[in-house]
Amino acid sequence: MVNELLPYQQVSTTRGGHDYVISEVLLVFDHGPDNSAAVIRSLTNSIDIVRGVWLSRNFGQHAATLAGMASAGGDWVVTMDEDGQHDPAAIGDLLDTAMAENASVTYAMPSNAAPHGFLRNMASKSAKRTVRFLLSSDDATSYQSFRLVTGEVARSVAAYAGHGVYLDVAMGWIADKTATCPVVLREEGDRRSGYSLRTLLSHFWRMVISSGTRGLRLVSMVGAVFALAGVGLAIYFVIAYLTGHGAGQQGWTSTMVVLLFSTGAILFSLGVIAEYVGVNVNMAMGKPAYLIVSDPALGPLGKIAHEAPATLPSGPVADAG
Repeated sequence: MVNELLPYQQVSTTRGGHDYVISEVLLVFDHGPDNSAAVIRSLTNSIDIVRGVWLSRNFGQHAATLAGMASAGGDWVVTMDEDGQHDPAAIGDLLDTAMAENASVTYAMPSNAAPHGFLRNMASKSAKRTVRFLLSSDDATSYQSFRLVTGEVARSVAAYAGHGVYLDVAMGWIADKTATCPVVLREEGDRRSGYSLRTLLSHFWRMVISSGTRGLRLVSMVGAVFALAGVGLAIYFVIAYLTGHGAGQQGWTSTMVVLLFSTGAILFSLGVIAEYVGVNVNMAMGKPAYLIVSDPALGPLGKIAHEAPATLPSGPVADAG
């Protein structure tokens, strides 16, 4: 993968006429089970633009990606997997799409079926649709690990995203616009995907948990609806009893009134608690109230074709282990 990136350390021109150059390649080591540490040391010693980012232990793929983003210094950041599926030649197309649509985040949308098998591909689509519902956003179905992000957004996300937050959800909090670009995925290289069922389920649950507080808001709404319904039924039973139309054994009406009032109060209280929990969840995830950025016309999206080349630190190429 690194060897394929090296030709782009010279100025290259996209099909849309935009000049760019890869100024650094960041290799994130997060204590995978292979010989990655020795390989990274060898590459950093022999190639000027290659830098290693060393984590103290394995924190997971998203943490490794965030570490690489925080360490990048270019106008743009490209994130790529190390298994060889992502073709560096597609970076130019991502840049053209970002410039044409003025998008601070551009995802590579596979135009061919991912080489993972039918069940895994279906599970991935279903997970993204679930998060799309929770977020009320179309962006969730576009999430891919091959992405182009403005350096400003990438470094900001790395600074505020809390532990356990799904990276793409965090970027959606501040990205003004996202776009997709069709690319062809290649077959995995010698290193096959290390994702187990447990790892994939963990990623899915992280997406659900960090997708926002819509689930808590639903709990709040259900609590309010049932509380109102309980009060209404209680009033109905009292009126029916007083008018002589009550039914059941003696004491049934009073039992139902107490039950409905207490259940309604409990559900309403749970709804109020859910609202407070939602506020704390947003704080814990690091969701910012605002983010100050530079004038877009002066940043990478403001450059016109054949101006000074955009610098793209390629990576983080994360050793997710």
